[in-house]
Amino acid sequence: MSTMPHLDLKASCDCGAVTLSAIGTAISMFQCACLNCQKVSGSGHSSVVLLPNDAVRLVGATKSTARPADSGATFTRHFCPECGTTLYAQSSRAPAFRILPVGLFAGQNDWFAPNQLIFARSHCAWDLVDDALPRHDAYRPDKST
Repeated sequence: MSTMPHLDLKASCDCGAVTLSAIGTAISMFQCACLNCQKVSGSGHSSVVLLPNDAVRLVGATKSTARPADSGATFTRHFCPECGTTLYAQSSRAPAFRILPVGLFAGQNDWFAPNQLIFARSHCAWDLVDDALPRHDAYRPDKST
């Protein structure tokens, strides 16, 4: 098993109204092909890193939207109210963690190495994901991350 990276990164939303710093060791790195991630990313999946809440700091106003997830949890996305860039998400299944889109760190995200694809049941054949990546139809059975 590989060691998770320690991050010390800064990023901003597309318009620059909100800045984010991520300082801490990643808990998990994965890709998600659920229908909501496809809709939000405009792609076949989202690539995300999970960090402890206290590893993520925001400066600037955000808005959020919450929805029920397939798991029965409440999934909340936090985004810039000006440009709509998703900054992070949280699940009531794992309230101690923030889920950050890896693309937010564009140009400084070569550390990302996903360890699984979740919600493979809705993965699109045209979305090329490494065949060697473990796939789970929903959440990984042994953990929520």
